[in-house]
Amino acid sequence: MPAALGGPRLLLRRLREAMAEPVSPQARLDRIVVLIAANVVAEVCSVYVLRDDNILELFATEGLNREAVHLTRLRADEGLVGLIASTAEPLALSDAQKHPAFSYRPETGEEVYHAFLGVPLLRAGHTLGVLTVQNKTYRVYSEEEIEALQTTAMVLSEMIASGELDGLGSQAGVPRQALMARGLALSDGIGLGHVVLHEPRLVVKTLIAENVDREVERLDAAIGSVRSAIDALVERGDRIGTAESREVLETVRMFAHDQGWLRRMREAVASGLTAEAAVERVQSDNRARMLRQSDPYLRERLHDLDDLANRLLRALIGPGAAGHAPLPENAILVARTMGPAALLDYDAGTLRGIVLEEGGPTSHVAIVARALGIPAVGEVENATALCESGDAIIVDGVAGEVHIRPGPEIESSYAEMVRLRARRQEQYRALRDVPAITRDGVKIGLNLNAGLLIDFSHLDETGAEGVGLFRTELQFMVAQRMPSAAEQQALYRQAFAASGGRPVTVRTLDIGGDKILPYMAKLEEENPALGWRAIRIGLDRPALLRMQLRALLKAAEGRPLKIMFPMVATVHEFIEARKIVDREKAHLARHGYRLPQPCELGAMVEVPSLLFQIDEIAKEADFLSVGSNDLMQFLFAVDRENRRVADRFDPLSVAALRAFRLIADRAKAANCPVTVCGEIGGRPLDAMALIGLGFRNLSMSPAALGPLKAMVLSLDAGEVARLIEAEMTTMHDGQTLRPLLTSYAHDNGVPI
Repeated sequence: MPAALGGPRLLLRRLREAMAEPVSPQARLDRIVVLIAANVVAEVCSVYVLRDDNILELFATEGLNREAVHLTRLRADEGLVGLIASTAEPLALSDAQKHPAFSYRPETGEEVYHAFLGVPLLRAGHTLGVLTVQNKTYRVYSEEEIEALQTTAMVLSEMIASGELDGLGSQAGVPRQALMARGLALSDGIGLGHVVLHEPRLVVKTLIAENVDREVERLDAAIGSVRSAIDALVERGDRIGTAESREVLETVRMFAHDQGWLRRMREAVASGLTAEAAVERVQSDNRARMLRQSDPYLRERLHDLDDLANRLLRALIGPGAAGHAPLPENAILVARTMGPAALLDYDAGTLRGIVLEEGGPTSHVAIVARALGIPAVGEVENATALCESGDAIIVDGVAGEVHIRPGPEIESSYAEMVRLRARRQEQYRALRDVPAITRDGVKIGLNLNAGLLIDFSHLDETGAEGVGLFRTELQFMVAQRMPSAAEQQALYRQAFAASGGRPVTVRTLDIGGDKILPYMAKLEEENPALGWRAIRIGLDRPALLRMQLRALLKAAEGRPLKIMFPMVATVHEFIEARKIVDREKAHLARHGYRLPQPCELGAMVEVPSLLFQIDEIAKEADFLSVGSNDLMQFLFAVDRENRRVADRFDPLSVAALRAFRLIADRAKAANCPVTVCGEIGGRPLDAMALIGLGFRNLSMSPAALGPLKAMVLSLDAGEVARLIEAEMTTMHDGQTLRPLLTSYAHDNGVPI
């Protein structure tokens, strides 16, 4: 068997020299295939590049007919080259023409060649093209030769993707064609801009080693540093973490000590790559294999390997390699996941949208995005790998779509959509001071949901009557430690001052379940949504609730104060919470503090058991608030974060409508004010149904208030009430009023 002339190290040096030659991109690539063919002693070397239209095009060859360059094209799954591209695996054959995937192209003149070796050109696990060599003899390629060609392919793919082969960079990337990805709408709005990666991909600039022994030392030192850091994390997790967090850290530590992973990186360095290029190459191979796995467990392990590889790269490249630079204008943030504190670190003034691989509509980052008025889409699979920094991108927070590198027609269409939305917003602003009264004279109270101080600025902008839901847990979630009583009091005092005298309904801490404070150990529960959370924590750990209540009572300084308790399942829980408030009021009165006048206490109706105690709770509470998000989730036993089942129920179906009507009727009979503060209160069609059922107060996001007021002003509440009443008497299980109400709205000019 012929031996390689000089091995991969010599080839890498010659490639670097070829890249520096002052010639055209095509001449440079032609020179590269000659060098590769000579190094591996092959009669043929060819480079195929994956184009934007998912076609593999022959870009350069040594040995095949030169006339076939840019003429021979294959589908991404066609022939041996397509097989390599689709599987992202090398393929070595002693007689290629007998392989069932062989596709003969007469213009190439390859019928005289039998032995075939091809490897994918990979970057970040995505195929950019294919590198092949061929021989006339029935040759068996050795493992060393396959490894050498893979190393060469890694360097070549980085050159293509980085644009060093000027003129080819536009043909490849990760992947460079226009894409449309679907996800879940998290925050309403449309954003056009350019990609900024929340955790930028670390760029390996030096690929070819000058001193292999030195690179081995650098790699070993980085591995030791990363192992020590992970050991420290595991030790800290043993002290303050949970079984689940320790298991995750132990998995990462296991990968860090995996001998196969380390051996492959050392072999890549030995072939002539720098330490960081070796890490990049091995992880790209890992990504290529695991992205093509259907097993969700293996796909999840990819995140662990990515994290470990990024730790190694940071150790090798330096701590400043991935720091956040100031955001450019019209930035669209793309991240795998993100917490609310991380989002608040960015300048909201230049942020036009957010795209997340993880995170549902009720996630904390989604709540903050809505508060900031930033369009956001979550659950976009593989978003960070589909995008490159600087890519043009459109975030459609209405339809839950993301357009990456959109064509001019799509971009123009969305730009017109943005202008139309802006004109509508101007119309809504013109309604700011118009009372929300229906055509038949029914007054509807429109309030805002708030969680951050910035939300209170929307009171004047929208003309809202007040804050119907102030989520106090956001202050705790974005902090690095438990806020002190003084810090809580200062925030509440600022919030009351910012309200300008409008009523503010404050919800006590709604933590637990999916709302985990970063500085508190997570409690392992089989079903956290139904577990130890909200008022249950407050009653079991009264010191936490007492501290918050005392801060609220002090901050009110004689103003009216409305406090409501979340996740109330029994009237007894509400009475116990009220006793704690009474004790705190008595304590403050003895010390000369001005108490709120009046101080009203309410309960959130979100646990179905309260529906069967609705008369009792309406008599005990000063007011009620319907948390429709959780109420619907619990009523239908549907996890709203689970995409497989989240859309299986409709708030306008018979069961939901009967539940809402029961609350409205019994609260009215007890003369107990009731507000709907969940998501359906901010959707015009759903809100129209709520008004027809008898609700007269709604609370919503700032962006929803304008459309809601326009709907209210066009509505005849009595007519809708009669329509709903007539239909509900004949509705059966599975029916929904949505089509009927949609038709009614269109026929009567009610904007929905």
